[in-house]
Amino acid sequence: MNNHNHGGNYNGYAYSRAKSEPDVDLNYQSMIVTNCIDIPTTSTPEEGHINKKLPKELLLRIFSFLDVVALCRCAQVSKYWNMLALDGSNWQRVDLFNFQVAIEGRIVEHIAHRCGGFLKSLGLCGCKHVTDAALVTSRHLGQYCVRLANLNLESCIEITNQSLISIGTGCPHLIHLNISWCVNITDEGLHSIGQGCKDLAHVLAKGCTNVTDEGIEKLSRGCKNLQLINLRNCRITDVAIEHISTYCRQLKTLCVSGCSQLTDATLVRLGEGCHDLKTLEVAECTHFTDNGFQALARNCHNLERMDLEECNQITDATLAQLAMQCPMLSQISLSHCELITDEGIRHLGSGPCATENLSVLELDNCPLITDASLDHLNACQGLKRIELYDCQLITRAGIRRLKVS
Repeated sequence: MNNHNHGGNYNGYAYSRAKSEPDVDLNYQSMIVTNCIDIPTTSTPEEGHINKKLPKELLLRIFSFLDVVALCRCAQVSKYWNMLALDGSNWQRVDLFNFQVAIEGRIVEHIAHRCGGFLKSLGLCGCKHVTDAALVTSRHLGQYCVRLANLNLESCIEITNQSLISIGTGCPHLIHLNISWCVNITDEGLHSIGQGCKDLAHVLAKGCTNVTDEGIEKLSRGCKNLQLINLRNCRITDVAIEHISTYCRQLKTLCVSGCSQLTDATLVRLGEGCHDLKTLEVAECTHFTDNGFQALARNCHNLERMDLEECNQITDATLAQLAMQCPMLSQISLSHCELITDEGIRHLGSGPCATENLSVLELDNCPLITDASLDHLNACQGLKRIELYDCQLITRAGIRRLKVS
């Protein structure tokens, strides 16, 4: 929506944390993680006493509540604690985001080799030193992590197709894949994922500017269970969406914000093939018109969230169709849709979605909106947030009359 992060926070698998350089404390923690590979050779009397008092199963249970840094500190206490701390059962979900600057490929290789039989989720967001230059890191993931279901490689800028080839070969149970801003990924890499990861349900490829319609065809043809696709700022055309709507009939969430080549043909094809669509983000798709959205609304009655920011050709006719055809609509952004008037908002306020579902409405920079729109929205009992930045015709008196729950 209008949080200036199109496509980043709508699927439950959001990776939008600020990527700042770690402070001194994080550098120290990174050193702990890096050095946990080394196994100490001595034990303290206190540690030995604990080992005699508590059974191995209980110690493992205690270790299961520790984070990465604490586990690595425990691993340096003794050989026995190293074995317990690095037991694969404690490393089913690993997120190395906080150590992104310090983490190198060998750490990932060690985790994959030591814990791969248990590893289900691995987060390497922003780990810019993780590469596949020598094919080592990706080969270890593909070779040892057969249970891997969730892999986040967002902003791993050195990752190339070779990693996706290894993952496609060795991780058949992958469900969630984030390769956003991996600018070296091309159609070849997506082809490998489509061939090997048939269970894939979520794929985020924001900013993968070397991916084309051909790559999307290979991916969607092979991964027909896809429910979430994020292609923000990718250089795709209507042809890519045609493939998605043909093969991915279970699609529920689609983000193509910033895909400036798309036309109404995209909306028509989505309406024909993706009837279960619930979330659609198309901000900055400036070629979309009322005709496209009317075709979409006639067939996609389960739509709940829509981001239409800067779809500046749409008029009140689009809102009339959405209000009538999409009763589940709860959040909609119309920011910078400068042709929208009070009449369009009247349709929303009197439509089936108004009574219970509509909770967020963004109207920033809609210059034709007046206080009359706010009066129309008084029927929206569930409205929690409305944004009116730079709506010059809105007055304080109008805002006072609006009842927001």
